[in-house]
This record gives sequence, C-alpha cells and structure tokens, in this order.
Amino acid sequence: MIARLLINLIFPFINMTIRTSIIILLLAAISGCTSMVANRLADNLGNAILSQDDPETVRQGVPAYLLMLDSLVLQNPDDAATLKASAALHSAYAGMFAQTPAQAQRLANKAKQQSRMALCQRQPAVCKHDGGTLADFQSSLTNVDADDIAYLYTYGTAWATWIQANKGNWNALADLPKVEAVMLRIVAIDERYEWGRAHLYLGVINSQLPPTLGGQPEKGRAHFEQAIAISQGQDLIAKVELARNYARLAFDKELHDQLLNEVLATTTTINTLTLSNTLAKEAAHELLATSAEYFEE
Repeated sequence: MIARLLINLIFPFINMTIRTSIIILLLAAISGCTSMVANRLADNLGNAILSQDDPETVRQGVPAYLLMLDSLVLQNPDDAATLKASAALHSAYAGMFAQTPAQAQRLANKAKQQSRMALCQRQPAVCKHDGGTLADFQSSLTNVDADDIAYLYTYGTAWATWIQANKGNWNALADLPKVEAVMLRIVAIDERYEWGRAHLYLGVINSQLPPTLGGQPEKGRAHFEQAIAISQGQDLIAKVELARNYARLAFDKELHDQLLNEVLATTTTINTLTLSNTLAKEAAHELLATSAEYFEE
C-alpha cells in the first residue's frame, strides 16, 4: 500500500566503510562543521542507494548508515537538515525492508518524530496545528513554500509510513486526511517534486475504497496518471500502483495487465530511479502472476 511508495525516496550507498565515515565525522566535529559534512554525506548516500539495482545489498547495508545518522542527530539534535536526512532513511527502510512489524513500527516512529522535529524548526505553525482540527492544519500548510518543500515532503512520507506500520490502529488511520493535506500542499507548490510522487500518494489514498464506501477511485486514477505523465513513464512504481490500487479495485484486468507488461518492457537510464524501478518490476511480476486468479469470474 502506501509503504510501497517509499522506495523512495532518498539516500543511497556510497563506497565508504563505517570506519572511514567515523573518521570524517570526527574531523568535522573538530573543525566545527559537522552539519555541513553530514548534509553532504546524506546527499551522496541518497544518490548512491537510489542508483543500486540490487535491493538485497541495500537491505543489508543501510542499517549501518541508520546508526551513523543516529549519531549525527545526537550530536546536532536541533539541526533540521540532519533530522530530515535521518528521518528519510529510517522511513524508507521501515517501508521497504523491515523484517518484522515491530521493527517497522520502531523505525517508522523514529522517522515520524524526526521529520516533525525538522519541519518544526522551519515551520513551527504546522507543528502547532498537526494535532488539531483538519481545517486548522490545512490553513497552517499554506505558509509552507518552495524553500521548505523537502521538509514537508519528508514529513508527509514519514507520516504515511507510520500509518502503514500501525495500520491496525484506528487512531493512526484517522491521520490519513492530514497526510492527504500535506500531499495536496506539495502539489500546489510544485507538483513535479520528486517525480510527481505527491500525486502517487494521493492516488493511493483515494483508491482504497470503492465509491459505494466513500472512496474516490477515479480521482485516484487521475493522480496516478498525472504522476506517470510527470515522469514521462520512467518512474515505474506509478504504473504498478495504478494497477494494484485502481485497476484491481475497478476489476479492470485489461488495464491491470497492460500497465504491468509496460513496466516489464520499460528500460530507463535514470540512475536515481534504478532501485525504485527494480522493485517496481519485481512487484509487476508478482501481480501478473496472480492476475488470472484475482480477476477470475
């Protein structure tokens, strides 16, 4: 569901041992520029993981960097950029690679807390109202502009991951309209941000229920299609989620299979989509394998 969208999202592998990383961080602390080095490292780390074509390598390697980012947060607990970097990686790992529900919850809880702290440094009004009414929260989001879109996006995706990790908790599910409000604000600021993935989240949110139960699947389909258009079809997860969330709900086998076969036939050369697209193709194989059974009349 929502967690599958978080492949996303941020922070790849660099060819650097933990020992080397620690040395760099110690040197940075001595020179008083830990935050600068941390942000640069996070950027490089992000671009590296997203460019990997082996999800298992990412699953095994990222935990070491989670610990490293934890140490940076301890050293700079009020640095918004460091908090954002840590939250993004914890959220992505919780959504895609957590081994147990309990681990997913722990990582998602930390990501949600850190992303909120980061945004609070930049937009305190949003944090003031995120526990209040939806109307007040939506109003506070209008203060966020392009300068803080990365913080808002990390906050929204981490919140979505937290909801997914706690999907048995009705109080968590009750927060979904506020995640939708965050994604709508991102679309209003810059709908092309992160390959248009705010539209992807909105597609999922609106496609969870049939119209008879209050869902808006056609609205969801429009968001999915906009995400596909923004990436020019190169962000394959958008087609997978359109098939999984809309086509299956609408019982449209032709659309379902067409989308998934397009995913399997597509080759992209954008490095930062490599990991996401690798996982998307794995999901496409799995969905196609169960297509006949699912749509059997």
